[in-house]
Amino acid sequence: MSWLVRRAQWHADHVNGPEIHISFAPGLGLFVAARHRAGGSVVATDGVSTLGHVVESLGVPLTEAGRLLVDGRPVTPAHIPAAGEHVRVLGVERPQPVPGAPLRFLLDVHLGTLARRLRLLGVDAAYESEDIGDAALARRSAEERRVMLSRDRGLLRRRELWAGAYVYSDRPDDQLRDVLERFAPPLAPWKRCTACNGPLTDADKDAVREQLEQGTQRTYDVFARCTECGRVYWRGAHHARLEAIVEDALREFGGAAA
Repeated sequence: MSWLVRRAQWHADHVNGPEIHISFAPGLGLFVAARHRAGGSVVATDGVSTLGHVVESLGVPLTEAGRLLVDGRPVTPAHIPAAGEHVRVLGVERPQPVPGAPLRFLLDVHLGTLARRLRLLGVDAAYESEDIGDAALARRSAEERRVMLSRDRGLLRRRELWAGAYVYSDRPDDQLRDVLERFAPPLAPWKRCTACNGPLTDADKDAVREQLEQGTQRTYDVFARCTECGRVYWRGAHHARLEAIVEDALREFGGAAA
């Protein structure tokens, strides 16, 4: 898989060797220098590095590269470019298949709101609330076979990652839409703890009474509790806002309301 290829160890703009013509799909333009965008550009390679190395040296994480075409034919990132080849780098297929494991995610410290919204929709979304470092995040992605979601391009180029994806927006609404469109995860709202990602189960009011303030005890009768952290949920003051997020996601991306 393309995201498992090692990052480049050199920079294509400072190499004298076989020249290739390379162009990128429009959606990848934000990763590359202006001279490599419209119409493509001529790039010198070192004659031994893979095409995956060349693509990453120009700024595109392989997590964001889809099919690689050389003179119109598909090749793998392990292809060694030859002089005169015309390379076209396409964006990832949407929805993007993630073979080999149940679809689940890992989010870095900067994507807490996105993590909570994915959990609200029943998507398995682990989240690191502290900055544990790129190496530790990459290892966890590999150990738990989770898709790493991040806006950190350096993190997404780490070879240890099992899989990854760049989050293109800094707005939570757009981030959520991007992830749901790209990966099409099954949605099961109200089934996960937004605090720890654990599964929720129905809870009898008497069983959770000691965790409730008196006003909540008087006002609400339907509760759920996280089976992992014990947090109790009910349809409180913020429920209407959360319900709007759920309804918008179900309307646009499908799924079964719980």
